[in-house]
Amino acid sequence: MSIPRAATGSLYSSAGVSSDGAVAEFEVVYRANVAGVSAFFARRCNGPQAVADLTSETFVQAVASLSTFDPQRGSARAWLFGIARRVYAQHCERSAIGREAVVALAAPRELGEEEIEELAARIDAQRAGRELLARCARLSPLEQAALELVDIDELEPREAASLASLQVRCASVYSAHEIDFARQRRSSDPLR
Repeated sequence: MSIPRAATGSLYSSAGVSSDGAVAEFEVVYRANVAGVSAFFARRCNGPQAVADLTSETFVQAVASLSTFDPQRGSARAWLFGIARRVYAQHCERSAIGREAVVALAAPRELGEEEIEELAARIDAQRAGRELLARCARLSPLEQAALELVDIDELEPREAASLASLQVRCASVYSAHEIDFARQRRSSDPLR
């Protein structure tokens, strides 16, 4: 899926398309990708609140940087996963240097019981993805990232290579066994 052409500049143009039109265009992209972005964080975080916060932050940053999206460089999904990777890296950095307490004190929205249950189910649904990532520990970090983007997040190898800073040929080097394992796990996951 790609962001409709009008959406790439309409939020930032001084004339022309209304902001309501840009919001509607972005809503299509949001609805098509929110589950995938949430699953990306569910594979990395154990807490529903963290998954919700990081997913929200990804889309806030996407709206803020909509003018940087170039449909000729890849799909909107790949663009969003690039933003999600940066959001997660920032989250890890904050945690590593002790800023997590400051962020927690910034009064995040409390999740309702239903939202917690839904996010907990998403985290559980990503257990197979976490197992795949653990099995791929023998691969380099870049190869692991590309494998995850292609087989779990369903990006095209070229998009994954771009996001993972790999050459395209490196994205297709994975053993048939690992790719088959990932696809079998994905197709047997009833919550996916």
